[in-house]
This record gives sequence, C-alpha cells and structure tokens, in this order.
Amino acid sequence: MNDTMTALRIEAPHRAALARIPEPSPPPGELLIRTGLVGLCGTDLELLHGTASYLRDGRARYPLVPGHEWVGTVVDGDAEFPTGQRVVGHTMVPCGLCPRCQAGRRALCRRLTEVGLYGRPGAAAEYLTMPRTSLTAVPDAVDDTAAALVEPAVTVVGALERAGCRLPDRVAVIGTGTIGLLAVQLAARLAGSVDAIGIDPAGLALARRCGAVRATTPEEADDGAYSLVVEASGAAPSFLRGLRLLEPGGRLAVVGVAGAPAEGFVPGELALRGLEVIGVRHGLDHYHRTVRLFRDGVLDAEPLVAAVLPPGAEAFDRLRHGRSGPPKILLDFGGTR
Repeated sequence: MNDTMTALRIEAPHRAALARIPEPSPPPGELLIRTGLVGLCGTDLELLHGTASYLRDGRARYPLVPGHEWVGTVVDGDAEFPTGQRVVGHTMVPCGLCPRCQAGRRALCRRLTEVGLYGRPGAAAEYLTMPRTSLTAVPDAVDDTAAALVEPAVTVVGALERAGCRLPDRVAVIGTGTIGLLAVQLAARLAGSVDAIGIDPAGLALARRCGAVRATTPEEADDGAYSLVVEASGAAPSFLRGLRLLEPGGRLAVVGVAGAPAEGFVPGELALRGLEVIGVRHGLDHYHRTVRLFRDGVLDAEPLVAAVLPPGAEAFDRLRHGRSGPPKILLDFGGTR
C-alpha cells in the first residue's frame, strides 16, 4: 500500500473535495479495513452545510472525513475477523469503562466517539481503522448494498424493540427517508398493520412497496388511530402530529432528530392521555440481529438505493437535490471486490 490514500473530505462549509491524506495505521486492538460502499445521509449533508450539532458544540471541526454507514473488508485479520472478511462498523465507539457502559448503556457512554461524526475519521476514504469490538461480520448471503444499510437499520430495530412493537399494534411511520422506509418494512412484519405518512408522493409510493397498508399526507392521516407512531422525518412539527395520531395510551418513538422547538407542545397532554414518548438515540446493541434481518429477507435494501456513485463531491449534490423516491446515495470505494 502507498503512504497516502484518497478520501472524500469536507474542507469547510459547502465545500467537499477528493483529497490525498495519510493512510491510517491500526493501533493495538484495532484492524485496518479497506472500504467498500459508504452511505451518505442527512447528517452528512448537515456536516457539509456547517449546521450539524457536532460542529456547533465543538466536537467536530474541519477538515473532516465523513462516512458512518459502510461495509468494507479486513486487510490483515485475526482469528475472529480473518483477512478478506467483510464487515460493517458500528458508528458509536464507547469506552467500555465508564459507569454508563458498565451499566449496559453503551450508547450513552461519557467518552463516546462516533465514526465520521466526531472523534474518529469516517469511512469515506480508501481505508479506516476500527476497534475489533466495533465490527460485525457480514455473511455471504448479505450483499454489499444491504450491508451498507445495516447502520441506519440498527436504529429502527432498536426503536421498535424499545417501543414494544407487537402484533396487536396499528403503527404509523412519519417520514419516507431511509429510516422511515426501513421502519415500514420491519413494522410490516411485527405489527398488525403499518401506515406511512409523508409529503413526497414518490416516497409514499415506495412506502407501499415496502409494506405500508396506507400511505397518506399528514393532513389526510387519522387522528387517534394508532397505538404506535414512529417519527422518522426529523421535522419539528411532526412531533406534535405524531402525538395527535396516537390513541389514548399510545407510544411515540422519536427517531428523527429535529433541530427546532416543537411549537405548541403541551406537556399535560402526555399525562391526560397516558402517552409515552420514547427517545431513540441509536441501536448500538442490534448490529448482529440487523444483519440477520437482511440475510433472512425481513429487511430489503434494494428499493431504498437511488444511486451508487464513484467518490466525489457530486454525490453531495445528488443527495441535496435528489431526495424524491429512493433516498440512499452510496459511494463505491471498491474495497469489497
């Protein structure tokens, strides 16, 4: 290998470019990974625009290499992860030692770092290093496209588990992005029925393909009709809309990250209607289970992918302007072929 590698780097707000940067060398306890496919999402777009919370609070700074959704191949392996093994990496890398980690709450680690977001370089490069404890092996039955979507899917798996999604539930999913469509797919298997709510006609049509019984706009959705609502849009008004959709005693799983106040929220409504609000940060403990869900066909990546592109700044342009229909843009670094 050469001493430098190609990376897609965000240099400053609104400016991304291919760059040559030093190849990483794995410290003890870590493995070198050759990157294959890398997914871009709305958080990466916020990093490009300079609006991400990680930049505002100082955890991240430019220049930075994004990429927290990825699949790659182990370069120089060991008994657990042999050379050539395909792997997906965990976005959140906890310390394992703090009181929260020791209590089984690794996603709330006090010294947490997140790959491609803050504390660790991302996978939008030819190589990255990862702790062995933050890797999950990918079986042959799961192709690269599905493996690249494991990271967003773990949050969906964690959300529906924490919300106790089960057969008697009537579920509504707000949002038809990657998270929303994966939530529709999984809820279609776990619940009695699932409806999709969104504003993109192509996204609503895709939600029906993913298992939604009904796909409607927020204005057309039925208030008080659902026992479980998954808010996956990240739009602040959708929080209140989700509460109105719930029947008494219903649960709202908040997966989307809204950066603005929910105007008009009345906390007493939670008590008087017996509602439960569940904040879902990530699905750190669900990578192995999620890989199996893709292997078994419960989750399907193919309908969600808009394009597989070579690394370059034009991928961000596609992400910014091509948000109707299939939501996912993948970068191909070639490391699994």
